Amino acid sequence: MRRRQTGTTTVELAIVAVLLITVMFAVIELGRTLFTLSVLNEGARRGARLAAVCPIGDPTIVSVTRFVSLPGFRSSNVRVEYLNAAGGVIANPVGNFLLIRYVRVRIVGYAFQTWIPFTSLTMTSPEFATTLPRESLGVPRVGMPATCAL
Repeated sequence: MRRRQTGTTTVELAIVAVLLITVMFAVIELGRTLFTLSVLNEGARRGARLAAVCPIGDPTIVSVTRFVSLPGFRSSNVRVEYLNAAGGVIANPVGNFLLIRYVRVRIVGYAFQTWIPFTSLTMTSPEFATTLPRESLGVPRVGMPATCAL
């Protein structure tokens, strides 16, 4: 009887270990995903705050959204939009400075690879957007515009 069961414990351990490790990585991946989504949300908020006070088209606006290095996150994932009083996007914000009432920063199309064993899952994040009322847009009441700083 004992001979027929030789090695069953090893096989059972292998099956349970694979399942346990996969579940463990899934829990870790869930935490990493929540962290990534939180970073993207905060990046949109920081970008909108800077866009409200910095000159139109300032590259610092996009760079502040990347305050944490996320793999595969590019400047092309960031959209800075200037809106009129009705919330419509102004196509040429430089030429229509007085029409700008709001600024919106959106983070779109960010895709990241999961690290769950035996899977090759790429997730695309939802769009994160923050809209704020415009402030100075980098134009002081008197004097020369200052450089936009973080």
